Amino acid sequence: MDSLRILVADDHEIVRRGVVSLLKSQAGWEVCGEARDGREAVDKANLLRPDIVILDIGMPNLNGLEAARQMLHHDPMCKILVLTIEDGDELVRAVLDAGARGFVHKSDASRDLVAAVRALQSNKIFFTSRMAEVLLNGFLGCGRPVSEGKLSSAALSGREREIVQLLAEGKSSKQIASHLALSVKTVDTHRGNIMRKLHLHSLSALVLFAVRNRMVQVAIFPADVPPGTQHHFVR
Repeated sequence: MDSLRILVADDHEIVRRGVVSLLKSQAGWEVCGEARDGREAVDKANLLRPDIVILDIGMPNLNGLEAARQMLHHDPMCKILVLTIEDGDELVRAVLDAGARGFVHKSDASRDLVAAVRALQSNKIFFTSRMAEVLLNGFLGCGRPVSEGKLSSAALSGREREIVQLLAEGKSSKQIASHLALSVKTVDTHRGNIMRKLHLHSLSALVLFAVRNRMVQVAIFPADVPPGTQHHFVR
């Protein structure tokens, strides 16, 4: 793979140093900057244009989720990985809504962080097995397959399914328009039609739809396998 530039933002210096040391041990990876709070993280992301930003959620001055939104507004190509001590389905939903592409619990960072960064580098979404279970079973239908009822990919046209996949992969309307040789207005119209057809109201719900209907690739790192083992699933 090509070289990778990473920005690390965490207000706890010991945690930040540990993350930086782990990342620097990987060949071809460069930690291009560090930040101690959300505001500094946004400023450095705008200045340095990293490929991936690793963000703590609970930072002073600006929380990680709002920082992620601002970073992606300035640079839609940036990939955000959230590193936090929190968990739960509401947080996973908030992480996806903010545009982040992965979630790693701090207690699992020594085992999962490198796998997560590699997944994002390969344009995959990353969750540990614990968070993937929440993602796949918790948001819609309490585990009921999406193919049942109104949330079926069969309701979409071929073009709409293309756009769902690209949106779930984190691409902006402008990027999708360029990729599909469409106008941004046309892409936005398709996006609105998709949300209405599927009765969805947020990006996180759309990502879940894409995952459950096997429209995007998800990297899931099982918690009960030896370090260094990584499984990839098309869900």
